[in-house]
Amino acid sequence: MADTTALYALRFPDGSVSLYVDEAYAQDRGIDPSQLVRVEIPREMFITGTIQDIREYVALQLEQQPQTGTA
Repeated sequence: MADTTALYALRFPDGSVSLYVDEAYAQDRGIDPSQLVRVEIPREMFITGTIQDIREYVALQLEQQPQTGTA
């Protein structure tokens, strides 16, 4: 069994983060899949953490990634 679970994230200009279980679900919600970032969530956090814990973890991971998008 893997030690992580992938989620797809979209960070908005105000810093908020939306999470999606896969690209198809995001697309069903009107999100362009090319805007999503795949983030690996530690299995233990995915199982026992709150959604707020996971959002904060994802936000931190996104902050640590190099900026490659447009302004």
